[in-house]
Amino acid sequence: MIIKLTVKFPKWSQTEEKCENRKGTSLWTRDTPRSQPKKKHLNFCNSHFLSFVPQISYFGVISIGTPPQSFKVVFDTGSANLWVPSTYCNTNACTNHKRFNPNLSSTFRASSTGISILYGTGSMTGLLGYDTVSVAEIEVTNQMFAMSETEPGIFLYYASFDGILGLSYPSLAIGGATPVFDNMMTENLVTEDVFSFYLSPNGQTGSVVTFGGTDPSYYTGQINWVPVTSQTYWEITMTNIKINGSPVACTSGCKAIVDTGTSNIVGPNTDINSINAAIRTSPGNFGQVCHLPNVVITLNGYEFSLPPSAYISQKSSGCSTGFGLNGKDQLWILGDVFIREWYSIFDRANNRVGFANLLGKLMNGW
Repeated sequence: MIIKLTVKFPKWSQTEEKCENRKGTSLWTRDTPRSQPKKKHLNFCNSHFLSFVPQISYFGVISIGTPPQSFKVVFDTGSANLWVPSTYCNTNACTNHKRFNPNLSSTFRASSTGISILYGTGSMTGLLGYDTVSVAEIEVTNQMFAMSETEPGIFLYYASFDGILGLSYPSLAIGGATPVFDNMMTENLVTEDVFSFYLSPNGQTGSVVTFGGTDPSYYTGQINWVPVTSQTYWEITMTNIKINGSPVACTSGCKAIVDTGTSNIVGPNTDINSINAAIRTSPGNFGQVCHLPNVVITLNGYEFSLPPSAYISQKSSGCSTGFGLNGKDQLWILGDVFIREWYSIFDRANNRVGFANLLGKLMNGW
């Protein structure tokens, strides 16, 4: 099933620090063959079209309850819980968004378990409950999800999405919740234990997340697979990052997560400063983007080359790069700046992440 993602600009998207969707480590931080999916679903996959909000994330519409109540959610590979605002919450961030009303759903089941989720720029607390969740034409019954009671701060107030749908491994889920995609697999609602993303360039429509397989209309050539090294986040090993043929960061190898819920490529301060310094001292300048160097990220022997058009953001106030500081944390995050350049496949059956050339894009550096 395909889910489309839309494009909206937040009121404060010009201030990058406010919009970084960094997650705290407390939250975000099957090899057996499956039977055929139910006939009401597409034969090969279920896709959902997404929307893009600069510096925040891509999001699409799901529904919860009977009759369905619709919400815009970020499809986030950097977390594992599903949560939406609820009528239990009266903070400004909640009242500024759609809120789930459990009293209006005949299939809702209450739980006494509470939940607390921390972000780098905000937080939420709430209660867990169970209800029917529909993603495109896929209907998951008795899905555990969180209903917010508080959402302090301005980050969620200004967010163009209502909640988060986590697509990471169950070990990352808070409160013992089973992630939505895990329930899709268990209930044989998808043909393959795979979901995949096409993220359109900044400001453009047409982004898609596909559940149950891949969509060949978005990519060409071979899929380059990278094994998952820890089944929490979609964590992989990065060999190094090179500019002009020389390693400038992650020179001895490092851990990285592939995270659709983070805008930038994020890493340790020292390494990020080295990357930005190498870009600035290269021939040309931010005003001549075409003269800046490619940034090459090596994963499992494959070189993924990011052109300057992928990592330079041009605004009226000047230009900035898509490489963000992560303090002393040694875990790298390959966010949307990286993911946008390739068709990205998340394979739970074989615990691996795949990247393929976008259809119409020349192979660059592989």
